[in-house]
Amino acid sequence: MAKVAVVTGAGSGVGRASAVALAGAGFTVVLAGRRSEPLRSAAAEAGSDAVALTCDVRDPREVADLFAEVDRRFGRLDVLFNNAGVGAPTVPLEDVELAAWRSVIETNVTGVFLCTQEAFRIMKRQSPRGGRVINNGSISAKVPRPLSAPYTAAKHAVTGLTKSTSLDGRAYDIACGQIDIGNAATHMTAGMATQGALQADGTTEQEPVIDVDHVARAVVYMATLPLDANVQFMTVLATQMPYMGRG
Repeated sequence: MAKVAVVTGAGSGVGRASAVALAGAGFTVVLAGRRSEPLRSAAAEAGSDAVALTCDVRDPREVADLFAEVDRRFGRLDVLFNNAGVGAPTVPLEDVELAAWRSVIETNVTGVFLCTQEAFRIMKRQSPRGGRVINNGSISAKVPRPLSAPYTAAKHAVTGLTKSTSLDGRAYDIACGQIDIGNAATHMTAGMATQGALQADGTTEQEPVIDVDHVARAVVYMATLPLDANVQFMTVLATQMPYMGRG
């Protein structure tokens, strides 16, 4: 029987590319997200075994329903890729609206927590026991961009969740790792190579991007490791982007 993977935020970008790549690696993939049409399109690209299920990861009931449906259909879960995430307007810290802060924290942190909770419940009781959680961290989990307090805070929190999940899952054969992505070519980075991005010195500079398929291949590598091996943290980025020493 094929292994089962759930990918959140799977309708576009990194999530879509990773879902398609996981399907190509032999997983039965459940694509989760808020918008049904992009999910159905991505599931069709992934193949006939892929399933598209709408879910707002901020909502505990929707998350519980998502994983209950996965359990009902397949009876197990082998990989969860916590990919769903949003950003906030690039404004001075004191001008960040509370609604924008809450949206980022609830999606990028609470959503990861809720999905991981449900995955743990399945992975602990299934036979064979265990599974793998992969969190999308972003390089902002280590090095912030200017005017990015909500996103940076959220991604630093994801790193803490990754470490706690890895530790708490160890006794149950549940591995957890994090992929930190820099400038993959998605809608979130669409303007970096043309309009440029704000730098720490106040200038705006064009930044290189990489094909999102490179990230998807990295996710597949992490997902296909045996459970006695784990990539704790992996960074995938454009070689010439301003990351090392950018601050």
